[in-house]
Amino acid sequence: MFATIDNFLNTITMYRLVRYCLAFLWLAGLFLSFFHILPFGAVDLIISFIIIFIACITANRIFEIIFKAPSNTDSTYITALILSLITGPETTLKGFFMLALVSALAISSKYIFAINKKHIFNPAAFGIALAPFIIGYYPSWWVGDKHMAVFVLAAGLLITRKIQRTDLVVSFLMVFLITSLGTIHSLQDIFSSVKNMFAYSPILFFMFVMLTEPTTTPPARNLRIMYGALVAFLIAPFVHIGNIYFSPELALIAGNIFSYLVSPKEKLILTLKEKIKIAANTYDFVFLPDRKLTFKPGQYMEWTLKHPRQDVRGMRRYFTIASSPTENELSIGVKFYEKPSSYKKALEAMHPGSPIVSSQLLGEFTMPKDKNKKLVFLAGGIGITPFRSMIKYLLDTNEKRDITLFYSVKNYRDIAYKEIFDQAKTSLGINTIYVINTPDDVPAGFQYEPGMVDKKMLAEKIPDFQERIFYISGPRAMIVSFETILKELGIPKHRIKTDFFPGYA
Repeated sequence: MFATIDNFLNTITMYRLVRYCLAFLWLAGLFLSFFHILPFGAVDLIISFIIIFIACITANRIFEIIFKAPSNTDSTYITALILSLITGPETTLKGFFMLALVSALAISSKYIFAINKKHIFNPAAFGIALAPFIIGYYPSWWVGDKHMAVFVLAAGLLITRKIQRTDLVVSFLMVFLITSLGTIHSLQDIFSSVKNMFAYSPILFFMFVMLTEPTTTPPARNLRIMYGALVAFLIAPFVHIGNIYFSPELALIAGNIFSYLVSPKEKLILTLKEKIKIAANTYDFVFLPDRKLTFKPGQYMEWTLKHPRQDVRGMRRYFTIASSPTENELSIGVKFYEKPSSYKKALEAMHPGSPIVSSQLLGEFTMPKDKNKKLVFLAGGIGITPFRSMIKYLLDTNEKRDITLFYSVKNYRDIAYKEIFDQAKTSLGINTIYVINTPDDVPAGFQYEPGMVDKKMLAEKIPDFQERIFYISGPRAMIVSFETILKELGIPKHRIKTDFFPGYA
């Protein structure tokens, strides 16, 4: 079952999945309202929905022109869908006007409250948190109706699995339950309270959808856990500042500030310098950033490329930074396949001087601080990019580490960045073992291992494998396969690091 779900999730980007899940929830609400199960009419829901969408799109376009910023339609649609689930439905002209104002207020936060071109607050939370203070409007949170709970739970679990934010959800849930149930002693009362919390409140929607938004949450796991716990604590009934108590949306705004302080986020405008073919159907896209980016080798970013006639995967992708922090340019390695997505087509059509936007520096797939740790890098296909970044960094800083790299490819012509790994062997003693699945095109004299990486190969090539930390990067199926092999070799989970981000391109 989980394999089937994962296969589906791998075919769709995170943002499109969120859009589809939110649309599913709204349609579920429409269905329930049509049969008078929800306490409002279907027509009122539809009219409110249209007003929110028009207001969000119009406001986004206006602010885009004023601030000369690139548009992000996915983000605008998601904000509009969230607002459609937690405001209204309205039935009067005044109510419709309020919906439009809340929508404009939410969109404004992405442009007005932005540092280094990166917004700080969850837009929907910002709009509904400030609406009571500015225009006297309070959200209904109708998505928290008990009849919506099962739909919210299904969609929320799907989103959480896709973006791998279980740690954040669990930390929030634990603190929320502790602070909410701490004064209840009867088991029956506890059960009743938990039921009411999740069946008669918007907490499920808030936890799965709004809390987990990647752009306003910390990138590091430990910080995410702290973030979830902080937001849950602020919602507790005994926490207040004077007469002001924290609603979920106000607590989230406070959490967003914490997130920014502990993990500042940037948005870069880059221009393409050159496109270099580095392997079969694989290119190194070298970009010139508008300012220097500080990052660790092995981290990744979100790359936004606006283009016409977008397919279901949209205009945003996550790519690992292939360049080293020691280099002035930022580069990404991209593999092109038959029937590419609209994004890949647009990327392939880029020419020197073409712009692209990168944001959300993320990832903990980085080398340990202890330089004496012995490492094994396991790369499959274009999953070699984080290791190119790490090894180039070691070369430029003349830092020696005990590393063995297994680079698995289908054919010899699929090998990328070979010159870097050859130089690392000569200068630093880093050994690269090329594993070629179909060695028909291997030139004479080239040293490689035929077939696939397996337990026998790992044990033979690295006799001290029990002492090493393993780093795995590549397609999801390959990562799972290598994890199984390492588990069979007795490698504990804490010594296996995988390069994951929401959706391979």
